[in-house]
Amino acid sequence: MVSEVLALSLNDSYWVVAEIASLNEHVTGHCYLELVEKNDAGNGTRNRVRIGGGDGGKFRAQARATIWRNTWAEIAPRFFSETGQRLNKGMKVLLEVKVTFHEVYGYSLNVSDIDPTYTLGDMARRRQEILQQLDDDGVLTLNKELTLPRPLQRIAVISAAGAAGYGDFCKQLDDSGFNFATQLFAATMQGSDVESSVIRALDRIATDLDSWDCVVIIRGGGSVADLNGFETYLLAANVAQFPLPILTGIGHERDDTVIDIVAHTRLKTPTAVAQFLIDRMSDELEIINDYEARLNAACTALLHQERQRFDRLSHRFERAASGFIAQQREHHLRLSNRMEISINRLLERKKHNLTLASERLLPNVQRQIERSRHKLQLIENTLKMAGPERILQMGYSITTDVSGHVIRTASELQPGTIIKTQLHDGIITSQTLM
Repeated sequence: MVSEVLALSLNDSYWVVAEIASLNEHVTGHCYLELVEKNDAGNGTRNRVRIGGGDGGKFRAQARATIWRNTWAEIAPRFFSETGQRLNKGMKVLLEVKVTFHEVYGYSLNVSDIDPTYTLGDMARRRQEILQQLDDDGVLTLNKELTLPRPLQRIAVISAAGAAGYGDFCKQLDDSGFNFATQLFAATMQGSDVESSVIRALDRIATDLDSWDCVVIIRGGGSVADLNGFETYLLAANVAQFPLPILTGIGHERDDTVIDIVAHTRLKTPTAVAQFLIDRMSDELEIINDYEARLNAACTALLHQERQRFDRLSHRFERAASGFIAQQREHHLRLSNRMEISINRLLERKKHNLTLASERLLPNVQRQIERSRHKLQLIENTLKMAGPERILQMGYSITTDVSGHVIRTASELQPGTIIKTQLHDGIITSQTLM
């Protein structure tokens, strides 16, 4: 009865706006969905209805939905082709459904079509809301306003450890021949943990900002749907306000995420980021080579200029030196002539003075010799008068002990001492009795 009432009372199909709460692609090829309504989706068109309305994230309505194998095989690739993403949990969609009731399985919706443009519009709306909030907060362009350091050489990399994109990035830098310094700050790059994981990596980098010139967030390969993790306000706010320039290479050529928009430089892939860094270093090298060439040219010109100036100065110095030498030679010649004349005159005067002195000196020397001879005679006579022989002849004697010690007083003698007495004409040996 219920099935018949529904078949008679409802239209053949309705367009339903809902959020996918779960999606299960069965091995049989069928796809089973759980649809929910959290928020008011507004008035629809094309016989569009909503599964309830929402308030504060609470479900106002919930329904099971099925996309049968043949329909799923047609809908899934078309949706991916137009949106660049696969149908997934958390996605808001516009579905064409038929209401069914089964006596065993109960109420369900059979999906016959999907409108990809609605999902694209919803994604664009969410992104626009995030960007508007960042703009209202005054942080939307903060990272873009940073100046890329020169040279751009010390790179903090946020990527999944062991990811092929990270390996390609490092290999391309290594093969460039430039001396890049990189360090991996591992993070989850797909799934529900992208936001918190990347923010933690940024926080780790922020503890040592002076060690890095920029941050690179790269993700290679994977599903485009995995980019949803980068479409959050909190992650975008962290990227926009980070104090180092951030370069992104997390999608493909036609896929932009919110953090691509707020980051300093958006590039397509990890290898594109690597090429950007290599190009920057090549530009620096070209500038350095240009400076080197200009410096060499300037040095060569300056050396040539200075060589010419030194040549001119050397010629002037040579002429001045020759003139000065000739002048000094002439001056020295005049001085030598004057000195020769002066010396000859001085020698003549000295010779004349020596002649006069010799004439006066001879008589004086003779008189001095006579006086000295007379003094010596007197001294000789005095010495003879005071000599020991004459004293002994006058009756004096000299008394010594056997060792030759002169005895001056009797108290120096002991009884029995042998003494010698020197007289004028001989020596008397005696012994004391007292």
